[in-house]
Formats: sequence, C-alpha cells, structure tokens
Amino acid sequence: QVKLVESGGGSVQAGGSLRLSCTSSGDDSSGLYKGWFRQVPGKSRECVAGINIEGGGRFYADSVKRRFTISRDNAKNTVYLQMNNLSSEDTGMYYCAAGLRPVSSNDPQYWGQGTQVTVSS
Repeated sequence: QVKLVESGGGSVQAGGSLRLSCTSSGDDSSGLYKGWFRQVPGKSRECVAGINIEGGGRFYADSVKRRFTISRDNAKNTVYLQMNNLSSEDTGMYYCAAGLRPVSSNDPQYWGQGTQVTVSS
C-alpha cells in the first residue's frame, strides 16, 4: 500500500506563487509514475502535471504550461509542483496521484487527500 500526503496549499494573490509537495511512503513508492490533479466544483478532476519514474519525462496541461513545474526527488520520496503566476482560474483542490503507468493518461492507483489552493484577484 502506498500513502501520499500533500502539503503547501493555501491562499495567494493573483500573480503569486506556491509550491506543493507530496511525500509518499510504502511499497517502493519511488518506483511509480506521479502527478498532480486539480478539481474545481462542478468539474471533473484534471491532470495538470505528470512525471515519469526517473523524472525525465513530464506532462503539462495546456492551461499550466510555462507556469507550473513538476519535479521529484526519489531519495526523499517527494514530488513537487511549483506554481508561478497564479490566477483565479488555478483555484481548486490539488491532489497528488501515483500509479504504475503515466497518470496523465491512465487512472492512478493511489491518491492523496488533497490540498486547497485559493487564488484571489
């Protein structure tokens, strides 16, 4: 079993930055594809960023390209999402996810509990 715990959410003004962290534990969690999903009320959960096991391959949703950066430190079992130039459209609950296949195109096996990001204009 793999457990994912997110941190780093909060409130920020438009144009600001936040960095989310997700620490995993259990069952060789460093050997999983990982990513970040965003959910807003009334919409389905959307993958905004994904990263492969070694960190060389990355996916970004069009809405966050050139503003968000995903990275991982397997020695610390942690994946990060650096979010810059935030806008109100980035407001939502952010979930860390992990799986045996790329999470951007396959349903993840594991989910964190989510961390809220609120951007005020």
